[in-house]
Amino acid sequence: MRPSADLEREWRRRAAEATARGSKSFYFATRFFPEELAASAHAVYWFCRTTDDIVDENPDTGAARVELEQWREGLRGALRGATDGPVILRHFAWACARHGIPAEYAFELIEGMRMDLEGTRYRDFEELRVFCYRVASTVGLMMSHVIGYEGDALPYAEDLGVAMQLTNILRDVGEDLGRGRIYLPAEEMERFGYGESELRAGRRSAEFVKLMAFQAERARDYYARSMPGIGLLRAEGRFAVEIAARVYRGILNEIEAMDYDVFRRRAVVPAWRKYGITARALAGPAAGRLRFWRS
Repeated sequence: MRPSADLEREWRRRAAEATARGSKSFYFATRFFPEELAASAHAVYWFCRTTDDIVDENPDTGAARVELEQWREGLRGALRGATDGPVILRHFAWACARHGIPAEYAFELIEGMRMDLEGTRYRDFEELRVFCYRVASTVGLMMSHVIGYEGDALPYAEDLGVAMQLTNILRDVGEDLGRGRIYLPAEEMERFGYGESELRAGRRSAEFVKLMAFQAERARDYYARSMPGIGLLRAEGRFAVEIAARVYRGILNEIEAMDYDVFRRRAVVPAWRKYGITARALAGPAAGRLRFWRS
């Protein structure tokens, strides 16, 4: 059931604020959406971020499992039209109904968060890719439905999600260790001669740099593979997605520029550089694809 106009405005405001707090890069990109499109994007982000926080912000793993299961059931209810559940879920359900977002993506995202709770160690990249799909590609797939697309766009959205999640993994190696999580595939760590004990000690050896460079090259390959999909999105959403991809690639550049010193520093793309990325995109082929721009 559609909320009243006043309630919808309140939900939109809260979702936009949550997006601005949670991801400066994602929020920056949504500024290039038309207003209605941005509102739906914020609804998706609010749901995804809150789902992630259930796992990341709860130090009690058992309690987090219970809360995640309650969240799953609450989502089921919201998607069926329940009006007594959390506002975040009701607002997300509104966006799903409006854009025809398949519910399976949201439930896959929850499964990805469950993988984090179980402390899964990834033997090889194929296992890690499943995690990347669940926690990131699903977001790209949801956003493809929000924006609208033609042709075979969804595989490209999956690839962009993997690229972005790999970037997150490389950026957050040190932070994730603090949560007891290791995402670098064990098989590849062994191949490059870098042990888990060295990782836990925060040792940035030549072997570690080579391992990280290998991971960064894989992420770049996924970015390159995803780019043709931008042209399959509806015109009003293409530019924002291109900016988001470029900004995230910029994080990868920052990681490389600091020689993979991810134990002590967190790579970010400063605001002035984001605007530079936007200016270059506007001056290039993307400018011809831009139809709706909001300052």
